[in-house]
Amino acid sequence: MRIAALDDDPILLELIKATTEHHGHICHTYPTGAQLLRDIRHETFDLLIVDWHLPDMDGPEVVTAVRQMTGRQLPILFVTRRREEQDVIEALSCGADDFMTKPLRMGELVARATALLRRAYPQAMGNNLAFGPYRFDPDKRSLLLNEVEVDLKNREYELALFMFRNAGRLLSRAHLREVVWGETNEAPSRSLDTHVSRLRSKLDLTPANGYVVSAIYGMGYRLDAVDPHAAHHSPQDAPGSEGAGDGGDAGAAGVAASAA
Repeated sequence: MRIAALDDDPILLELIKATTEHHGHICHTYPTGAQLLRDIRHETFDLLIVDWHLPDMDGPEVVTAVRQMTGRQLPILFVTRRREEQDVIEALSCGADDFMTKPLRMGELVARATALLRRAYPQAMGNNLAFGPYRFDPDKRSLLLNEVEVDLKNREYELALFMFRNAGRLLSRAHLREVVWGETNEAPSRSLDTHVSRLRSKLDLTPANGYVVSAIYGMGYRLDAVDPHAAHHSPQDAPGSEGAGDGGDAGAAGVAASAA
């Protein structure tokens, strides 16, 4: 999973990064709230770890701003030297999901992070590999559509599985490149766009099959589950069509506006 850690202690940040990446995650570190808020306008993360005392603003201010930009799904873990009951209440009231006191115990940090991720993304953390007419076979690394195998290259398979496991979530371009390609280079690349375009065609991602993929300007892509029966009754209103995009595009416009 993709984690963002915010703390003004560079040694602690490196320890959090090393510990979480040792457990298979990708961790981005930030020394100031402004830097995190700048990136979160056009990036997506699976978990946010936030210190209370920062050089430019307080942790609760950061959490409030993040909630306004991203909504409620992103789990947030406070880490701080504060330990009074009122501090816990303030942290949870501003939008945090859990609270840890320093000095941090890395084993506990990993356990709390795993619990938050499991609760926030049960589909991504679970073992379900069937999504409507689509079924993944991890042993053969194959994908079947209505029990007919689709010819996919390795990266296409990885990208499809990741997007189905995160259906309904907006995933930034960097998020997808890091998880699927293992790339951290921020240089523009058309490889992701090409792969998504191929998946849309090869998997016939249309309302009739219950899933559509949308490009969100300035951000990335989102795979959405839709009602396949609605496509037969009023195709002009199906998500992914020009008419239905109003609801999704309105949200996308809000995201794009934030990114501007």
